[in-house]
Amino acid sequence: MPITKDSINPAAAGPAIILVEPQLGENIGMVARAMANFGLSELRLVNPRDGWPSEKARAAASRADHVIDAVRVFDDLASALADLNFVFATTARQRDGFKSVRGPVEAGRMLRARYEMGQRTGILFGRERFGLYNDEVGLADEIVTFPVDPDFSSLNIAQAALLMSYEWMKSGLEDETRTNFTGPEMKPASKEELHGLFAYLEGALEARGYFRPAPKKPKMVDNLRAVLTRAGFAEPELKVLRGIISSLDRFSPAMPRGDGSPGDDPRRLPAAAARARKAEAAGRVVPDANGDDADTPPLGGKGTDND
Repeated sequence: MPITKDSINPAAAGPAIILVEPQLGENIGMVARAMANFGLSELRLVNPRDGWPSEKARAAASRADHVIDAVRVFDDLASALADLNFVFATTARQRDGFKSVRGPVEAGRMLRARYEMGQRTGILFGRERFGLYNDEVGLADEIVTFPVDPDFSSLNIAQAALLMSYEWMKSGLEDETRTNFTGPEMKPASKEELHGLFAYLEGALEARGYFRPAPKKPKMVDNLRAVLTRAGFAEPELKVLRGIISSLDRFSPAMPRGDGSPGDDPRRLPAAAARARKAEAAGRVVPDANGDDADTPPLGGKGTDND
């Protein structure tokens, strides 16, 4: 399903990115990479310090070769802007003059609106060390600035280009909160399944003497249910939890899964023998060696407690 407002591929068009006298090939390459991340492809350079082409720029572009291969180089800024209808100049400093100042979100939407009207637009970025001269800002139509910490307002040129490229891409989404992929859709657990987990867990904890002292059991049960209810489990998640509880309930470190019945745990045998003697003296049914009643299977197929 398309995510743009129209059928045009956003990577095929959009504002041109104009870098004025960029100093480092690496920065040019990182700008190209940021552009490619968000669907922009037209990069213009005005009098790059180290010349062009630049292998350092290509390496830093990290396979954004289509942007690097299409770079256009100009001797002056006026020539680089000549075919554009509307240009934003980026700056972190307040400038004298009468130009409107926009934030990146509003600027991105304005660029999108002009693009949909068929206009050619651009975003102007200055030198790494000190940005744009006032006369260069004067060639733009409006100013865009970023809401940065005024005590540390300097952005790397690639960072600034990435922010504006992102706002350009976002302005073309049908839903700005939509992502390219989502997590799995899971059916919420029913109350019956959740209550079954409560009963299962409480039974296992009861067998191990967790609810002590006994008068506090109702409050402890309430707290336990509050913790498990808050999470809003999905059905598969409850199955995972139930499997974990089952494994803890049936097996021990001394008798891990595959080593026989949990009742064979040697740590349990003395306690089982003591219970057998006590039960025999009281005339009750004598549990077998595994701690189970001789005539009936253990409740729910679970092992004995950990006395």
